[in-house]
Amino acid sequence: MNITRHPHFLRRLLLADAASCLAIGAALALGPGLVADLLGLPADLLRAAGLVLLPFAAFVLFVASRPILSRPGVWLIIGCNAVWVTGSTALLIGGFAAPTALGIVFVVAQAFVVAVVAELEAMGLRATSPIPA
Repeated sequence: MNITRHPHFLRRLLLADAASCLAIGAALALGPGLVADLLGLPADLLRAAGLVLLPFAAFVLFVASRPILSRPGVWLIIGCNAVWVTGSTALLIGGFAAPTALGIVFVVAQAFVVAVVAELEAMGLRATSPIPA
C-alpha cells in the first residue's frame, strides 16, 4: 500500500504539522533573544515568525480535527507552507538579514522540512477522495 493512501496519513501529517508549528512558534515568540545572536537573525523577526506560526498551528489543528477534512482548508495549509518556504528563501537571498552560518543552516533546514511537509500534504490530499474521520 502506498503510504499516502493510508486513510489516516493526511490527518496525522496535519497533526504533526500543527504540533511542530506550535512548538517552534511558542519557542520563537517567547524566547527569540536566546537564539538571535547564535543565528544572526533579528530577535524581532524571530518573534514575528513565532507569532505567525501560533494561529497557523491553531488553524491546521482545526482542519485536522474535523470529522471530514476540508479540501480547501488543506490546500490553504499547503499554500501557506509554500509561502513560508518562499519567505525563508527571500530572507537568505534578499539581504534582509545577515545570518551566521548556523542561521543559514537553520533557515535552509526548516524551509526544506516545510517544503517536504507541503508536498506530502499535497500527495496525501490527491490520494484521497472524501476523507472520513
